Amino acid sequence: MSTSPHKLLVIDGHSMAFRAFYALPTESFLTDSGQYTNAVHGFTNMLLKLIREELPTHVILAFDLDTPTFRHTSYAEYKGGRAKTPEEFRGQIDLIKQVAEGMNIAVVTLEGYEADDIVATYATRADTAGWETLIVSGDRDTLQLVTERTTLMYPTSGLSKVAMLDPAAVEEKYLVPPLKYPDLAALVGESADNLPGVPKVGPKTAAKWIAEYGSTRGIIENADAIGGKAGENLREALADVERNLELNLLLRDLDLPVALEDSELQLPDREVLDPLFDALQFNQIRERLFETFSARFPEAVVAPEPTEALPAVTVTEQAEELAAFLKTHTGAPMAISLCLDRSGESLTTKPKRDEAARVAEALAVVLVPSAPGDVAAAAEGAEPPEADSAETDDAGDSAAEPAGIPALAVSLSALDAKADAVLAEWLQDPEAPKLVHDIKDAGKRLAWRGLHLRGAVEDTLISGYLIQPDRRNFAFAELVTQYLGASTDPASYLGGHSADDAETPGSQGPDLFSSQDLLPGVTAEDLDAAALHGMLLHQLSQALGEQLVERNGEKLLREMEIPLAEILLQMELTGIAVSTEKLDSLDAEFAEAIEASAQEAYAVVGHEVKLGSPKQLQAVLFEELELPTAGVKKNKTGYSTDVETLQALLIKTQNDFLVHLMNHRDSSRLRQTVTGLTETVTGDGRIHTTYAQTVAATGRLSSLNPNLQNIPVRTAEGRKIREAFVVGAGYESLLTADYSQIEMRIMAHLSQDQALIEAFRAGEDLHNFVGSRVFGVEASEITPEQRSKVKAMSYGLAYGLSSFGLSKQLGIGVDEARNLMNEYFERFGGVRDYLREVVTQAKKDGFTSTIFGRRRYLPDLTSENRQLRQMAERAALNAPIQGSAADIIKQAMIGVDSAMRAEGLESRLLLQVHDELIFEVAAGEREALENLVVTHMGAAAELDVPLDVHVGVGSSWHEAAH
Repeated sequence: MSTSPHKLLVIDGHSMAFRAFYALPTESFLTDSGQYTNAVHGFTNMLLKLIREELPTHVILAFDLDTPTFRHTSYAEYKGGRAKTPEEFRGQIDLIKQVAEGMNIAVVTLEGYEADDIVATYATRADTAGWETLIVSGDRDTLQLVTERTTLMYPTSGLSKVAMLDPAAVEEKYLVPPLKYPDLAALVGESADNLPGVPKVGPKTAAKWIAEYGSTRGIIENADAIGGKAGENLREALADVERNLELNLLLRDLDLPVALEDSELQLPDREVLDPLFDALQFNQIRERLFETFSARFPEAVVAPEPTEALPAVTVTEQAEELAAFLKTHTGAPMAISLCLDRSGESLTTKPKRDEAARVAEALAVVLVPSAPGDVAAAAEGAEPPEADSAETDDAGDSAAEPAGIPALAVSLSALDAKADAVLAEWLQDPEAPKLVHDIKDAGKRLAWRGLHLRGAVEDTLISGYLIQPDRRNFAFAELVTQYLGASTDPASYLGGHSADDAETPGSQGPDLFSSQDLLPGVTAEDLDAAALHGMLLHQLSQALGEQLVERNGEKLLREMEIPLAEILLQMELTGIAVSTEKLDSLDAEFAEAIEASAQEAYAVVGHEVKLGSPKQLQAVLFEELELPTAGVKKNKTGYSTDVETLQALLIKTQNDFLVHLMNHRDSSRLRQTVTGLTETVTGDGRIHTTYAQTVAATGRLSSLNPNLQNIPVRTAEGRKIREAFVVGAGYESLLTADYSQIEMRIMAHLSQDQALIEAFRAGEDLHNFVGSRVFGVEASEITPEQRSKVKAMSYGLAYGLSSFGLSKQLGIGVDEARNLMNEYFERFGGVRDYLREVVTQAKKDGFTSTIFGRRRYLPDLTSENRQLRQMAERAALNAPIQGSAADIIKQAMIGVDSAMRAEGLESRLLLQVHDELIFEVAAGEREALENLVVTHMGAAAELDVPLDVHVGVGSSWHEAAH
């Protein structure tokens, strides 16, 4: 399954319009003007359902034209004999196009070609670009377009029942892989297109011939060798077969009027759709459509009229006033907002910024309590003053407006030492409860000012993630819109300032600033936005808190994720030292290897070739070298030259050019990694990666800018890169510690399979142990190939791998993979029973749960959409195991950090990479740290098998490996 952020939905418009027409009774969809609308109604409902459920980023509708195509020119009887189009259908295609255009969805036609060819071209382009694609069509010709990234939604009964066809499903149903479907259709024929096939030859016979001779061309070339009546019929129908194949093959390289990238889903045009829906009398569809797009584009929701007052902000530079405010509101959570220098750069897009830019970014802190009160009155022990009746304007009595919550704005550049000390003490007080959105972001900005943030009891970023871990956007404004139905625009609230009057406080509503000057670089609009952010933080925290309690996430938030965020913040600030000399040396080494492999590749073919050009590689590989094309997938430019294809060809042919080409690609990839690392080294000689807690739905941490979890370690050349990560000045060494086979240990614990549990307790080599049971030999007799198969299968089961997926991964047949899995389950029945039960239970509960109670809700477990349901089932299989592994390493980090502080160690935790932790060891602390790490990592969870921790020490990350 593709992980691309782009997902194309491309629909064969005519095909699906006819399906919609016949699915709904014409008599029930007739407007007052006499226009039938059943096809339009059904098609539009289907389109909205797909947008809502499949979440495409790009949408294209392809339609036929009434004019002949090249297929009609080639074969006059093409599609002959079709029934006359019903009168009730006439005009509905044009109406569907109007609806689509009002929705700003691309409608594409091309003279001389069918909608299928348009679909094929876009699907091929998307597949080549790495996009996920969903084709919706009732035409079997589109089966040939199905790939690992391209799925066909094929209706089997009107519009209500559909088959979601991936490569495995196509092969299971039609007996041939997708690319071979035109060969099958050429032999069997297509009655819908009036293309007769070979008499008495059905799909089974055709599939057998294709398997034996590879293709239609191979069958034709060997027609004389095929005996019996079927062979005789074939020889008599060769002309038909050749013609059928030519007409069945869809064109994938059309010059189309709409670029793939220009088909991005947009907001509908209400001015176009409203009158159209009025004419069609589509009132319910109108509501459904705008509800669907409001959910997809929440930022476009119009904010309500101002009904609520912004917090009343007071600016202070005085220690006494700040202390009084904090004392007044002690005990209750305080929301923290930061006013930032607008010229500041993003934390995640410009990691190589100088220290001055960092310091300038955070200009002020705005503190917003949860309940109204008057700061000055509290400080003096007096009652809040009455509103000044003189504060009126021509519009009316502003004093009658809501007073708003009091808030305090504190400069981070103009405070004197005494006030700075008051703020610093409160910020780092773990007993002073605070609300924030994104602890690490706020904490990092404050740290650059010399301030330390502790005591957070809420991070709405993390809370939103714990509630909806499959969500991709946890921006504050997004959560406010979803959970509060509110706006983050201060102008939408009483007392709010717009951008037009940002420099003139008090232009809308009362003067919020007590006649004091604004802070340097901070406008009235900035303070409004920060104060509103704080007010909404309280409201959002309450709304999310209710959801967290319902979903059993409150303990995870308070006891795991927030403490972890504070640890990750310190890790990001600390970074890890690197040797730029080593990086430069590796860059030169890989550059030399790139050039050497290129020259060796040129020598094989006798001329230079652009090794990064698919077109030139196609010519060299399949024309000059005449490498076999059987099984090689094709794209719009010819045969594929992607990594998977080249690796398969290399295994099959051992061709010297391919050897050098793959070496060239490997060296290029390694050099790109080195270049990326070099660009992120900061002025302190260290790399500061960013850890994301809210990306992986399973709970795994992600490393970004740069991604240190993605440094290759399976090859000697790749491992050299870890030599560049070194111990920093003033420290003794690096120490690495990781868990051994943690997913398999969790599998043993959750499944309660006694054989696996005994193997782990006895300290046996798991994969040799499993292999001995599966293959029926002694563990000492397991071959490397058998061990590799068992290892792939064991981990694959934990990730919901199917027999088809296992066959692809191991390069074996599906039957062999299925037999391997059956042997495994026969020997390890507890695993089989667990994998069945976890999905069954998840369907009942609606969610899965980790050992620590982390839930992942999977509503698609009961979906009628086959692909969605299967994806949810795979997620249900791996979420408890992956999620538990993630929770265990997080718990280990918290335990280790707490113990290090308790013992006063100066050593530092630098990185977390999958199941590995990397420490910088202070002088004289190695033994103490090693004992502490092994103890607390081993005690991070209570399993029925031991958590095995391996430790290594060295001057570099590579040297400390074990």
